[in-house]
Parts: sequence; structure tokens; C-alpha cells
Amino acid sequence: MLEYVSSTVDHIRRELAKVIVGQDAPIEQILIALLAEGHALIEGVPGTAKTLTVKTLSRIVNADFGRIQFTPDLMPSDITGTNIFNVATSSFSLRQGPIFTDILLADEINRTPPKTQAALLEAMEERQVTIDGEAHSLSPIFTVLATENPIEYEGTYPLPEAQLDRFVLKILLEYPEEAHERQVVANWDAGFNSRRLDQVDIQPLAEPDAISRCRREVTATRMEAGVQHYAVDIVRRTRAHPFVHYGASPRASVALLLCSKALAAIRGREFATPDDVRDIARPVLRHRLALRAEAELDGATPDAVITDILRSAEVPR
Repeated sequence: MLEYVSSTVDHIRRELAKVIVGQDAPIEQILIALLAEGHALIEGVPGTAKTLTVKTLSRIVNADFGRIQFTPDLMPSDITGTNIFNVATSSFSLRQGPIFTDILLADEINRTPPKTQAALLEAMEERQVTIDGEAHSLSPIFTVLATENPIEYEGTYPLPEAQLDRFVLKILLEYPEEAHERQVVANWDAGFNSRRLDQVDIQPLAEPDAISRCRREVTATRMEAGVQHYAVDIVRRTRAHPFVHYGASPRASVALLLCSKALAAIRGREFATPDDVRDIARPVLRHRLALRAEAELDGATPDAVITDILRSAEVPR
């Protein structure tokens, strides 16, 4: 049954490899978020191909692509759109904002004030926006892929915990390995230009509803009760860890379930295993933990805490 998911993901990976060198783990995690019907926060320094990855992915999956560059003066209506009065018809008509798309790149989301960040909350949770009291549905595959810069915090607005919790994954985009960076340079020397994607022989998915079909198959993937209890145990242990001020919510338990099922489907299985849970636990949980100040001063990180929890949690047999 899941051959379709595996073949679709393999196709996406092959086409992305024509543009993106390396970054296999982050790309897999972006695909997991897409298939789990979730949103992802991508953290990486400038120049690591965050925007290029999302733009290329949109072309491959036949999705409309929208990009918002978040700035301190951005207003909520700049995202959602607004009703404009038409003098000729004496009526109001909706001028849609960039949120009316399939895949939305929210670039440097932490550079805009909380009021504007909150404009995304309803859209991310309900797949709709309300403008002047009227609800407007968004695309069935509406997905927010937001980016933030981890090294420059001056003039930024940390995302509220309520909004962070809406992202199923936080994906870390690291510097490429030396061999991969050499390949990037060689590709540019051979004529590749990321600003001219239309000149790259990218083959889109043959079926326009491929992502929706994959999502249905991911939903049909099962997780046995013992593995479910294992996932819940991991999340609950984040609330009792001595380094954690407050841990992950029940929404994190659901996110761990959904992302584990998506990972299992990508791997060609109709059921999720403890290995799937462990492999995706860090991206699911790292942005949902608030560490104690003294733990941070001692050098503790969310990933280190999650690793400690994974070592101590009993694995079902």
C-alpha cells in the first residue's frame, strides 16, 4: 500500500538533489512535516539554502508558492489580505494576501512583532483566515515553512510559546560538509544559478494530488498501543526532567505520533516502530522545552535533554 509514498518521496529527493547538495536529514524532516499535515520551523544561518529548498520543493510537488519577508513594520493584513471598497460596484471585495497559497515560506519569522506573528496562528491551526468577521478557507495542503536565523537576535521578537507549539518540527540546517560545499561551488562554476530555477530540468510529480494521496496513506499507517505508550512516556518525561522548567504539551504527543507514522510510511512500512519515534523525537520536541536558567548556564541544550530522556525511557518489546 505504501509503495506510492515511498516512490513519491524518492522522486522528490531525486529532483531536489539537482539543486540542493547534501542536507538529506533536513529535507527528510521537511517532507515528514508536509506528509503529517503540519508546519515546520527551519533554523539555519544565512546562505544554507533554506529558501531555495522550499521553492524547489514547491515546483516538484506542483504547489503554489508564496513568500513573506517578515520585517518589524509588517502588519497582519499584509499577510492575510484585506477587504477593498470597489467604487464601481459600491461593494467590498477581498484582496487576498500571500497566505492564500499552498506552501508559504515565512522568511525570518522572528523579525516581526508578536501581533503580526499571531496572524499566522489561525491559519496554521484551522487552515482558514478570518477577515472582517468572515472566514476564508485556505488550500487543503496549506503548509507554513518558517525560517529563523540562530545567530542574530538583536531586533528580533522570539516566537510566543503558543505559536512555537503549532510547528510539528523544528529543523536545524547546519553548514554543509566540505565535500558538499565543494560540489556547490563546482555546480555554480558549471553554470547553475539558483535565481534561474526555470533553467533546471526539474520533473514535477505526475499526479497533481500526489501529496493529498500520500497524506491519506500516512493516516492509514498504524501505531501499536505499546509504541503509543512509549511516545507518550517520552513526552511526559520532558515535564519531570530536572533541567526543564516546563516540558512538552499533549499536542507534542500527537505530533510525535503523526511524524512517526509519516517517517514509517516514507520507509515503506504500514506501522510505526520505536525506532521511528526515537529518530524523529528531537525535531518534534526541541522547540517545546523551556530549560531552567541554571541548566542553560551549565551548557544544557534541548537536544541533550531529549537524548538523556531517550536513554532512560523503556523501549517496548
